[in-house]
Amino acid sequence: MKPMLYAHPFSSYCQKVLVALYENDTPFTYRAFGPDDPDAFEELTALWPLKKFPVLVDGGRTVLESSIIIEHLGLHYPGPVRLIPEDADAALTVRMMDRVFDNYIMTPMQRIVFDRIRDEADRDPVGVVEARAMLDAAYAWLDGVMATRTWAAGEDFSMADCAAAPSLFYADWVHEIDPRFDNVRAYRARLLVRPSMARAVDEARPYRGLFPLGAPERD
Repeated sequence: MKPMLYAHPFSSYCQKVLVALYENDTPFTYRAFGPDDPDAFEELTALWPLKKFPVLVDGGRTVLESSIIIEHLGLHYPGPVRLIPEDADAALTVRMMDRVFDNYIMTPMQRIVFDRIRDEADRDPVGVVEARAMLDAAYAWLDGVMATRTWAAGEDFSMADCAAAPSLFYADWVHEIDPRFDNVRAYRARLLVRPSMARAVDEARPYRGLFPLGAPERD
């Protein structure tokens, strides 16, 4: 039986897992939230009451959190693209970069987006300033890292790049990557033409009108 993924195509963390699935052409059942599958979100809620997604169900096992889902796929559905290296030290680098993208790019980006969704009286301007400062610091650090790398952890595409692709895709919409960080901008461009991420981006295009800050037409 194929693994089943509960997800929304416009979600950054869902895109992270979709990129991993598409990299290895892994067969799966896609339970995308929306009118075409009205029961999907109710089923997700029964599986994970926190209502966070993506969630993978595989052989009766419920797997939570995007990084753990990708690790699960690598263990049980390995393909030609090894997203977690066999070498333990190289694997640590991948996992470290994965956490960098989730914690220091994805998280502040989402903080800004969620603030815009709130009623104006409930907004947190100080928090938004802090989030933008974190993004600038992350961009600056990443620019130095990417000066000598093709992909996030070296010369091989990995789980870290699955995290980087939606992180940088949306972060540049929310808080544009300064032109002086040309290594980050070039890396983002490489990610967006990678067939797996290009597919995820195309699948999410119908939902761009929902982006609270306004989606640019350049990507």
